[in-house]
Amino acid sequence: MPEDPENQCCKSHPGLSRRGFLSTVSVGAVAAVSLGNASEVPAQEIQAIGDTTTITLAVNGSKHKVVVEPRWSLLYVVRDVLGLTGTKIGCERGECGACTLLVDGKPRYACMILAVEAQEHEITTLEGLMDGEKLGAVQQAFADEDAFQCGFCTPGQIMAVEGLLRQNPHPTIDQIRTGVSGNLCRCAAYQHIFRAAAKAAVLREKGGAA
Repeated sequence: MPEDPENQCCKSHPGLSRRGFLSTVSVGAVAAVSLGNASEVPAQEIQAIGDTTTITLAVNGSKHKVVVEPRWSLLYVVRDVLGLTGTKIGCERGECGACTLLVDGKPRYACMILAVEAQEHEITTLEGLMDGEKLGAVQQAFADEDAFQCGFCTPGQIMAVEGLLRQNPHPTIDQIRTGVSGNLCRCAAYQHIFRAAAKAAVLREKGGAA
């Protein structure tokens, strides 16, 4: 006669049937609920989300003392705390490049940097490329070459080109392609972006926007 299937899973625990096991689990679950809910866990055992710290950020040549939560990204602080909305929110996971800004002169995704990590570094946003109301060379080149359609990715593209030209004032077309390869344009205006980057190199050499 076949062995009772209720007891097959409990051979290593003589005297405990499947029904007995399920009953034990059910009693344990009820007991756990009766102990209380998560809100009754002592406060010291829960990480306080609202904890803050004061940091100093060097942005566009100015020092800013700001109160932040350690979990806040540089993107959030630049936009929502400092109000520099030229830096755009895109994927927020380091894939699209819309939030690109410069850290110590090099293009970086602001969504992938904690604000507290950005202390003691020079940060440049889109707004920092302007001289009052005058566009910077890269900004002017993008306007001249129609290097945008919807324009959402444009600030990140401009910052990527700016970073490239600071490191390599006379890039080849292949170097330009590589320089903006981390920035996606969903409108596919890449040929215009490449031409704008080349023109920006010329404008910078002449001393600014035309």
